[in-house]
Amino acid sequence: MCSGRVDLSFVIRALSNGMDGVFIGGCHLNECHYITDGNYHALNMVLLCKKLMEHIGLNPERLKIEWLSAGEGIRFAEVMNDFGNTVKKLGPLGKGEGIDKNELKSRLEEVAKLVPYIKLVKKEKLSSRLENIEEYDGLFTSDEIDRLFREVISYYIDPGQCQACMTCAKRCPAGAVVSVKNQIHVIDQEKCIKCGTCFEACPPRFGAVTKISGGPVPPPVPEGERTIVREGKEKMGEITEVS
Repeated sequence: MCSGRVDLSFVIRALSNGMDGVFIGGCHLNECHYITDGNYHALNMVLLCKKLMEHIGLNPERLKIEWLSAGEGIRFAEVMNDFGNTVKKLGPLGKGEGIDKNELKSRLEEVAKLVPYIKLVKKEKLSSRLENIEEYDGLFTSDEIDRLFREVISYYIDPGQCQACMTCAKRCPAGAVVSVKNQIHVIDQEKCIKCGTCFEACPPRFGAVTKISGGPVPPPVPEGERTIVREGKEKMGEITEVS
C-alpha cells in the first residue's frame, strides 16, 4: 500500500486503541511507485500529526516516518529497533506524559472528531511538496495548531430562517442534518464534519445556515417545537374554525 494512503485518522485511531507508538515506512522521496508522490503526502500528514500530538500533550517521538526500499532489510531492522527502544523509553501512552487515562481518551476523541475539518482547512499544506529537510519544522507551527482549535468553525441552522426545504440535508456528506418535512432542520454537532456544505447549499433567499468561529453553538430547538406553520395554513385554519 502506498504510504500516501495512510490517513491522519488511522494514526489517531491507533493511539486511541492504546498503541504506544506508530511507525510509517514509505518509498524514498522522488521514488514513488505510483507516480503520485504519495510519500510526500505521508510526510506532510506526519508533520501535522506530530503537532497535533504536541497540542494534546503527547510526545511526538511516538510517531515516526522513514524512507526505505525493499532491498534495505538490514536498515529496516535497525530503524525498527531504534524506534522500539525510543517508545520503550517513553513508556506507556499517556502514562509517560503524566496524562490521566480518561483525560487522554477525551483529548484523542476531540482530535478524531475534528480530523475531517483539519484535513479540509490544511488541504493546501498537506498537498505541498517539501524538497528540503529544513522546511519540515516550518510547515506546521504550534501557534498555527493552537489557533486551529481555538477558532474551529461550527455551523448552525437559524430556526427563525429555516424553511425546511431539505436542500442542506440532501447535500450534507455526513448525514449530520436532522430533517423532517415541514420541520425546522437541526445540525447534529457530533456528526458534523464542518465542511461547510450546508452553508453553501442553503438558498440565499433563506440564509438559514450561519457560520460560528470559535464560539459556542446555540442549543437546538426541542424536537416537539420544530414544526413550521405556514402562513397560508394558519389562515385556512382560522376560516375553518369560523365555519
